Amino acid sequence: MALIVQKYGGTSVGSPERIQAVARRVAKYKAHGHQVVVVVSAMSGETNRLIDLAKKIQPQPDPRELDVVISTGEQVTIGLVSMALLELGLKAKSYTGAQIRILTDNAFTKARILSIDEQNIRTELAGGYVVVVAGFQGVDENGNITTLGRGGSDTTGVAIAAALRADECQIYTDVDGVYTTDPRVVPEARRLKSITFEEMLEMASLGSKVLQIRSVEFAGKYKVKLRVLSSFEEEGEGTLITFEEDKMEQAIISGIAFNRDEAKITVRGVPDKPGIAYQILGPVSDANIDVDMIIQNVSLDGTTDFSFTVHRNEFDKAMGILKNQVQKHIGAREVAGDSRIAKVSVVGVGMRSHVGIASKMFRTLAEEGINIQMISTSEIKISVVIDEKYLELAVRVLHKAFDLDQEDI
Repeated sequence: MALIVQKYGGTSVGSPERIQAVARRVAKYKAHGHQVVVVVSAMSGETNRLIDLAKKIQPQPDPRELDVVISTGEQVTIGLVSMALLELGLKAKSYTGAQIRILTDNAFTKARILSIDEQNIRTELAGGYVVVVAGFQGVDENGNITTLGRGGSDTTGVAIAAALRADECQIYTDVDGVYTTDPRVVPEARRLKSITFEEMLEMASLGSKVLQIRSVEFAGKYKVKLRVLSSFEEEGEGTLITFEEDKMEQAIISGIAFNRDEAKITVRGVPDKPGIAYQILGPVSDANIDVDMIIQNVSLDGTTDFSFTVHRNEFDKAMGILKNQVQKHIGAREVAGDSRIAKVSVVGVGMRSHVGIASKMFRTLAEEGINIQMISTSEIKISVVIDEKYLELAVRVLHKAFDLDQEDI
């Protein structure tokens, strides 16, 4: 008998029929003697509907009151899932984040979990109940309802699994696992049987949308065994997210990640002196704009060029700050930008013990006439910025070059 936490996303509970399918799946696990905790999101599209509703009343909704509104989506789902389980003859009870006592900080709409009082869950499990918990929500120390930000239900599922020391946390979604890359770009992409936490963290941060990055961080920190599965398939092993020891002798590269939502800014003719990077990026940071890749060129005649990337949605804002506040102040010659770039990354723990990965990546792109504008590396990933029009070609040729098309991973 195992203790399993199952998390179901919005598409998995998007209709009464889908909710009934979830209940039947849970019933199978109960029939095998397992204890099951179910964490659910709001029904597909419901959170967006509630946000739109709030904005019709208050164009810039008060964060505390917005959390009160959007947290109701999950409350509806837990009640419906519990009803579906009861209809099948199982014992089931629903719990909101407040009833469980998922304690968070008071950063409304993007709160972080501080602790979980799992005693109520343990009591109900001991009584033979399936416990159905609202994802995405908690309460602060004053009892105010809080929400965890987009994708927060994944984090709820992992956090509850950590608190309960569950045998496995299963994340059910609309895909049947983690793939070597997006199958919509590379039809030959393969589902990974397993991937390390480090690799999954890199993939999530670099553009893979399968798992919310905070949930992967949480799982790695508390050593929660994660498995990604499809709620639309009756059978399947999905992808196990595990620890490096299990994987060291497998593929050197596990996947190709990419992100279209990038823009590049270059400040040209910058005086090459101490503190100049701070003078450029300080005002950008003060405006809550995240900076990703950074390159400073070699000094020429006492000046240099300074390039960095930001999210495409923040490109115009960052350009305005640099042109209006920074350029004249530091004596830069020009501020130039390009919002039509993309980032492509190869990811794999095997890089630690194999040489030549970077040269192979660069040669592959060069053979296709794809120019590399920026490069960033870590122990287990190499990222490059290229012209957006070459993105899909780059992903396809790299996927093939690193034998991800054929290898039975």
